[in-house]
Amino acid sequence: MTSDAAARSAALSELGLDRQNKAALGRLLASGNIGQATEEPGGRMKAEVRIPLDELVWDPATLILPHGGDVDIVLYNDDSNTHCALLPSNGEGRWIWLPIHSRGEVSINLDGPGCYWYSSPIGNDEGRGLLGAIVVLGEVPPDARLDRPEQPRPD
Repeated sequence: MTSDAAARSAALSELGLDRQNKAALGRLLASGNIGQATEEPGGRMKAEVRIPLDELVWDPATLILPHGGDVDIVLYNDDSNTHCALLPSNGEGRWIWLPIHSRGEVSINLDGPGCYWYSSPIGNDEGRGLLGAIVVLGEVPPDARLDRPEQPRPD
């Protein structure tokens, strides 16, 4: 295992993304980098995501938010192709155009823990478009939980 793969595996394990009943979507995108949003005073978060030249991926492919809330994301298109970003947000998703070698900013709100996907769905981009995940850490409040029997969870 390369040192990059080992570091990625360790980060997934530390965040709990490598076990059943956790944020399993993080495992699907583990071939890309993992990034974490930084928290500003007042709880608002910031993150940066890039599209590297000729790689057809988001970097990071998995963005970790320490909790739900507002996050400002700066997107860089370092590629020689035009892309866009389709991002989840409570109420209505956000879409931003990213021309060749451009920078854009978008603010989203994800108020609950879970796994959310983001993409660049224009063009073919190797048959699937660019695909990434935003993982919001935390527990679901008791009043928002499904009414079902307790599920087994590993320690």
